Amino acid sequence: MLRFLVRRTLGAFVILLIISACTFFLFYAIPRDPALLHCGKTCDPESLEIIRRNLGLDKPLTEQYWTYMVGIFAGRDFAVGPCPAPCFGYSFASNEPVWGTIVDRLPTTVSLALGGAVVFLVLGLGAGMLAAWRRGGLVDKLLSSMSLVFSSLQIYFVGPLAIALLVYQLELFRQPEYVPITSSPVDWFVGLLIPWFVLSLIFTAQYTRMSRSTLIEQLGEDHVRAARAKGMPGRTVFFRYAWRGSLIPIVTIFGIDLGALFGGAMVTEFTFTLPGLGRLAVESVLNTDLPMLMGVMLFAATMIILFNILVDAVYAFIDPRVRLSREEFGR
Repeated sequence: MLRFLVRRTLGAFVILLIISACTFFLFYAIPRDPALLHCGKTCDPESLEIIRRNLGLDKPLTEQYWTYMVGIFAGRDFAVGPCPAPCFGYSFASNEPVWGTIVDRLPTTVSLALGGAVVFLVLGLGAGMLAAWRRGGLVDKLLSSMSLVFSSLQIYFVGPLAIALLVYQLELFRQPEYVPITSSPVDWFVGLLIPWFVLSLIFTAQYTRMSRSTLIEQLGEDHVRAARAKGMPGRTVFFRYAWRGSLIPIVTIFGIDLGALFGGAMVTEFTFTLPGLGRLAVESVLNTDLPMLMGVMLFAATMIILFNILVDAVYAFIDPRVRLSREEFGR
């Protein structure tokens, strides 16, 4: 198992190198002059040349990429000041270090992702298990129909509707906002309650359908039918055998979803004006802030790959057959 995880980690590092190279050459080779984006429309040729020299844009593109990658692991120096590792450069818009801005925005995204994940896992898996337990009945048909309706909704539609109804019309909640949990845990929880439920709405529908289908499939497996034939109670068969086996595809999708959310829930953060990584990515696009956009993209890619590796590790605890097969693979 350890060999397999080491190989996956090395493979993930290679994938990140490829992603970094593709994004760097895409961002810095296609624009006619990145220094002009930093300088603005009213920039004179002399200032443009100074910016190009200070940012290292007067060097060959391959040398720029090498310097960029070295800066991530060892840091580098700019005209505006030193940039300690991990250095992703300085923002064109704010002249602030990219990594420092990402760290400042990260708590909002982490709070939104973790809270939303808890909500859609509890509601989605619970509804899916109930639908599978009562499959073919009224509860099953009702939950399946609701999941289809919810999956067709969009956050940018449900979000403003929830604010108008719950905040302004009924006055049950206050305007969504992010308050650091270290400042006030209660304000942190209340400020993110509506974004959590709106974010989890579509995910809940997805996990309801997935958990229902995988549970029904597991209930038809030979080992489950054998357990029933031995006279085991229905609840024991359902939770000990069928439910555990159905978790593998759910864990896979959950790892991808959580990694993507940690990289930034763009639509949700922009809808509720939350200062997270998703909103930072949108602002970087609008401001043509190439260093900031590339830093957010690399961070998001790292989160997705990291959670995929964690999913591989969790597999071994869910299904011993996976651990045995991977031990054979590692030999």
